[in-house]
Amino acid sequence: MTRINLPALLTKSIGLIMAALFSMSLFAAIDVYDFDSPQQEAQYRGLIEELRCPKCQNQNLAASDAPIAQDLKQKTYDLVKEGRSDSEIRDYMQERYGDFISYKPPVRPSTWILWFFPPLLLVVLIAGWFWRAHHRQNQAKLRTEQQTVEALTPSEQAELDRLLSPQNSAQRTENRTKDNS
Repeated sequence: MTRINLPALLTKSIGLIMAALFSMSLFAAIDVYDFDSPQQEAQYRGLIEELRCPKCQNQNLAASDAPIAQDLKQKTYDLVKEGRSDSEIRDYMQERYGDFISYKPPVRPSTWILWFFPPLLLVVLIAGWFWRAHHRQNQAKLRTEQQTVEALTPSEQAELDRLLSPQNSAQRTENRTKDNS
């Protein structure tokens, strides 16, 4: 009877699965486009660096491998080959995919929050920081003024001195010893 070594079989199976998964990345497509001139290639490269992938959101088309990015690269290539200008291609992409497609959206009411909110937030935060620092200084001054106002009156000071005098201190000590016995 043949004995199956289960741990060895499991280890080999996992190794085979891992090798298959890692080898799939070798089949990734590499985009090769033929251009009529170096200017067209430079125009294409500049546009795919500038346009954002709608799926990946924080990657440009050049860095994205998403299917939508592949389609947009192909469309950009086609428009460059047709002889369209950069502004025409940007306008086409913005018309089709909205202002999100561009890392530099135009300034219009729908994009004001993108353009004006960050600097406005910074100004508000700095103003709040200065207000808080000023408020703390005022609070410290107010506490100092209250402490000076709450100083003892001359009659209160005399009573305190009398209570803390050495003679009075000796009497208290005697009273304590009498109470303890």
